[in-house]
Amino acid sequence: MASTEIHGSCRKGFEGVREVFAANFSTPGEVGASAAVIWKGEPVVDLWAGHADAAGAKHWQRDTLANVWSTTKGMGALVCGMLAERGLMSYEDKVSKHWPEFAAKGKGDITVGQMLSHQAGLCGPSVPTTAEEICNHALMAERLAAQAPLWTPGSRSGYHALTVGILAGELVRRVSGKTIGTFFREEVAEPFGVDFFIGLPASEDGRVAEMIPAKTSNMPDPSTLNASQMLALGNPAPDARVPNERFWRGAELSSANGQGTASAIARVYGALATDGTIDGKRLVKPETIRAMTKLQIEGHDEVLAMPARWGAGYILNVGGLYGPNDEAFGHSGWGGSFGMADPKTGLGIAYVMNQMGPDLAGDARANAIIAAVYASL
Repeated sequence: MASTEIHGSCRKGFEGVREVFAANFSTPGEVGASAAVIWKGEPVVDLWAGHADAAGAKHWQRDTLANVWSTTKGMGALVCGMLAERGLMSYEDKVSKHWPEFAAKGKGDITVGQMLSHQAGLCGPSVPTTAEEICNHALMAERLAAQAPLWTPGSRSGYHALTVGILAGELVRRVSGKTIGTFFREEVAEPFGVDFFIGLPASEDGRVAEMIPAKTSNMPDPSTLNASQMLALGNPAPDARVPNERFWRGAELSSANGQGTASAIARVYGALATDGTIDGKRLVKPETIRAMTKLQIEGHDEVLAMPARWGAGYILNVGGLYGPNDEAFGHSGWGGSFGMADPKTGLGIAYVMNQMGPDLAGDARANAIIAAVYASL
């Protein structure tokens, strides 16, 4: 089999990242992907290769966008942090202060920080829900506000795979008067040159990669799921092809439908790994980064069924997911994508692909890239 041509650049010393990125195209059977690293504010890796479609007719370009699933959550968390920095809300506020209807069914004391760290007990809709309905923000916000929590809020975490994006989106709308996608575009994407969308205009469809389902799945057997997992992971039933539909791309679901490049994601995390600036322009203050990544809860996650450490919307490093340093944080997406920051080393790293891997959390390709980056320091 002919080797895949790798495009882009690698600073001297980071050649190992390029080697691992290239190896992903032969061993695990990568189709198309991009990988990027920002180190101490400077781009040191910016790579792309392969094809943007399953048929192999469309080459992956530097500006090819892909649906990154839950990697989107890091961008939604950033928006919430920016609103907190501006004094429009705080993580200690009760959600119901800004969204009164949310207080129904015993949810009046849930704080913003608890909601963003998957403690609200609303990990999935309590009624059968379609992917189209998940993309109807007004409908879902109303349903979740009226829903009873599955557990005593604040007593545990249970990953809100899709619903945290609806909850965060409605909070942002109530606090700022703007949708979360509009706020991100106006305050992050456009002023900082971040090629990432929460709600993709149809005019950008031509550069979006086709998402390709995993060849095998390590998702849990439905018969073994607890009630929280059934709602979070099975309602609606997961469909890896749904990002290829316009209704999905156009929605503003900050938990799952972000479209972006690895270089864009690394650009944001590179700022969060240092002083909060991009090209000398301030994105957020250092104290905001600390607030966003302050531990909200740790322990066994009810949905992920594994140890978890949550900040205000970010995964805090656990089990070496984001390298060797406890200070690292970020978010990963179903099938393999991720974005992460490591304040100890000043690293922002991201990986985006269209051939989904078999895992909900963790991916061999992503792990190899992270290991290669640290080996390059």
